[in-house]
Amino acid sequence: MAASQDESIIALRREMLEMRRQMSGEIQQLKARIVRDEGPGALRSSSLASRRQQVARAAAQPAPWSGPLPVIGDVEGASHPHGPRTDAETRTALSEGPIPSWAEFKAASEQDESVHIGGMRIGFPSGRPTIASDDKAYSFSVGLLAQEDIGGFVGSGPKPGETKGNFNNLTENARRLRLYFTWRYKDWVANVTPDFGSSSVDGTVGLFEANLNYTGFNHTTLTVGYFQPRGDEESAERSGAFEFLERPTIVDLVRNIAGGVARFSIGGEHYEDRWLVAGYFTGQKFGDRSKDTTITDSQTGGVLRVAGRPYVSKDIDLYVGGSATTAFKVNESSKGRQYTFSDNTEIPLGETSLLSSGALTDVAQIWAAGPELALRWRRFLLKGQYYHVGVQRDHSGTDPLPSLGFDGWYVAANYTLFGKPRGYNSKIAAFTTPGVEKDFDPAHNHWGALELSGRWSVTDLDDVPNQGGTGINGNQQTAWEAGLNWYPNRHIRFMLDYERFIISRSTGGSNKAINVLGRDGNAVVGRIQASF
Repeated sequence: MAASQDESIIALRREMLEMRRQMSGEIQQLKARIVRDEGPGALRSSSLASRRQQVARAAAQPAPWSGPLPVIGDVEGASHPHGPRTDAETRTALSEGPIPSWAEFKAASEQDESVHIGGMRIGFPSGRPTIASDDKAYSFSVGLLAQEDIGGFVGSGPKPGETKGNFNNLTENARRLRLYFTWRYKDWVANVTPDFGSSSVDGTVGLFEANLNYTGFNHTTLTVGYFQPRGDEESAERSGAFEFLERPTIVDLVRNIAGGVARFSIGGEHYEDRWLVAGYFTGQKFGDRSKDTTITDSQTGGVLRVAGRPYVSKDIDLYVGGSATTAFKVNESSKGRQYTFSDNTEIPLGETSLLSSGALTDVAQIWAAGPELALRWRRFLLKGQYYHVGVQRDHSGTDPLPSLGFDGWYVAANYTLFGKPRGYNSKIAAFTTPGVEKDFDPAHNHWGALELSGRWSVTDLDDVPNQGGTGINGNQQTAWEAGLNWYPNRHIRFMLDYERFIISRSTGGSNKAINVLGRDGNAVVGRIQASF
């Protein structure tokens, strides 16, 4: 029995020695990781003493079970604002950025309540589910933008000799249903965003973005992949912050020349408090070659934006900007290099497009440029923009088609009835949503934020007779809109828009039978939006 006990003691000592070697190895690995992430100074006696104090404080907490104890709330030493909301915290949570740098991400994470389990941090910054490592070098988050529209057209019936077209008296449409998946490793950020409402026609599924970003340079984001270059203030606002359901028609037409959703892009933008500059080289859109399998030469182009804020005070914000875009060449398919400008009536209910330039053939290059101006005075915001579009033709044929010039502009006014007025966001050089200082709570006389908007926009795609070939001409669209937007909190928005549209006749293109004499009408549409 004594011999058996001696053998057991020897075996136990061997196990203890092995455990000690393993623990020593793990301690060395932990020290190496601390030095790598925090520098050699992290192992000094003062730093180690601070860590021992943190461990002692954590150990002093009562543990209801023998496993690891989750810590709910802020990280030790981090500040958390328990007072009134900051200006940024009152604004609608924008699902599409701007992308924070690693330093900004760490600073923001310190202020959000989270759960710490096994070296991981789980929380909901800005309402977005986020999992991050304790040092915040690794993170994964999921965001959401959901927009559901319901409405219809009134008094837009066909005139004698015209077919009706798709102008429903009452219909519904899932305009944008996006899930934002974001992966981060320090200053490297990858975004993949499927869109289950990627068109004005309900039920269309597509891709909004799939790109890689680097944010390691001060106030700078570099991007490569499928992306939406923001070429003007209206686009920079993000679709969750528009004053109306959609952008003005001229803005949509211009941004799609070499930009738009899911355009291959490589470039970046840099901002300061008073100015922003952005530039991108672009290619074809995601899905172009699947929609037209005859494409043999893909599009290339570029987008440039410059914006500034020359004067700012408590009551006044003056914004001045300019942008330019060009398609050095458009996609070449079995029909040659062909391009068509066409858009709906700024109401996204899947209606028939009445505005068109006609199919423009032998296109060598397309470009657009124009200035923009905005002025905020207290609760009132006025802004406008003008674009000129040039279409250069290939003059190598025996009967060359003329080069063309189109024009468009808009003027919009906005007034915040209650809540914080629209404010300027220097990171995107755009005016963002009103602020909700206190969430909707009628029992305590809290009503969120409410704004009233009006807009006039004109797009002229008619330059010369037979611009698309014999018998094919463009036309012009004028839209008057009024809108009312209510924000019960920073994640939910209810919108109601009324529009009066007037469109001149079309003498070419696939929809010419719908618009023989010119069409006009009215539309009333509401939208429910959730954004995280």
